[in-house]
Amino acid sequence: MGEQATGRSVRVEVGEGARTGVRNDVTDVPGIRVGQAQRVGDGYRTGVTVVLPPAEGAVAGVDVRGAAPGTRETDLLDPRNMVERVHAVVLGGGSAYGLDAAGGVMHRLADAGVGLQVGAEGEVVPIVPAAVLYDLGRGGRFRAVPDAALGAEACADAEGGGAVARGSVGAGTGALAGGLAGGVGSASLLLADGTAVGALAAVNAAGSAVDPRTGALYGAHDGLAGEFALALPDRAELEAWGGPAAPGGFNTTIGVVATDLRLTKAQAAKLAGVAQDGLARAVRPAHTMVDGDTVFALSTGEREGDAAAFQRVLSATASVFARAVADGVLHASGRPGAPCYRDVFPSAVAGGR
Repeated sequence: MGEQATGRSVRVEVGEGARTGVRNDVTDVPGIRVGQAQRVGDGYRTGVTVVLPPAEGAVAGVDVRGAAPGTRETDLLDPRNMVERVHAVVLGGGSAYGLDAAGGVMHRLADAGVGLQVGAEGEVVPIVPAAVLYDLGRGGRFRAVPDAALGAEACADAEGGGAVARGSVGAGTGALAGGLAGGVGSASLLLADGTAVGALAAVNAAGSAVDPRTGALYGAHDGLAGEFALALPDRAELEAWGGPAAPGGFNTTIGVVATDLRLTKAQAAKLAGVAQDGLARAVRPAHTMVDGDTVFALSTGEREGDAAAFQRVLSATASVFARAVADGVLHASGRPGAPCYRDVFPSAVAGGR
């Protein structure tokens, strides 16, 4: 599997000379910060992930492919509409209840003076799009969901900077993917010209991130050299697993892709759409009637570029998002009723080292 992850097709797609960033997460895009908060116990198993651009905001787009989305402020991101920049993106559990978390982020940013200037006295309205996934009842209580306080906590965590926490944290705390534990994953790519592309995914899919024929993570095939140190699992482990669980209930994978290349809103929307292609590589099937798959795209605009530069970023984005999905499943923690990849396929982890 390690050899497959570094095949020529991936090198051609991302471009010769491309490499991961220092952290290999979305914060390798200059100006992007990520924070997470979760509640586990007393009926809870859920959380919130906040992605913060620089204080002046980032040009943003969105692409919704799933048939059961839970979102906030996505209409503003239509290129025909007025607002150009967003000041945070919130990803959360709790289904539609979890959209309350965005209010906590909004008030925290407003208290700091961050937002769209709307008044003569410096009043601001922070623009905070959000998307949620379905994890209701996975901690025991159906309505033990994220609230504004948990959103503010994740926002405070983002303000501190640092690398992205991976696995069963934040929006991925109660996640499932094809019957295995899902989670938050991230990846980055620095193109040969220095442009940065990063992705973050909270993987909670009806489909599976694991190939039932081999036990390989689909998204790991897009990995760069040495990124996914995995072997194909033993046949006995594959047979004991029995394949992915049949899709049931409600799910949703949500995420963010970011770049420092200057983009228009229309270009950002295109970038989000290409990231969805990466989701379809890493989860099969994706975009089902019980998924609300939603991806936001952010451009910090620090780097000027032409049409060729934009094409290079587009060409790399699907692979970066697929890697983020695989990363989230690989780092998830198991729990009763939701074993993790590492527990089900220990030989794949040990054999790849």
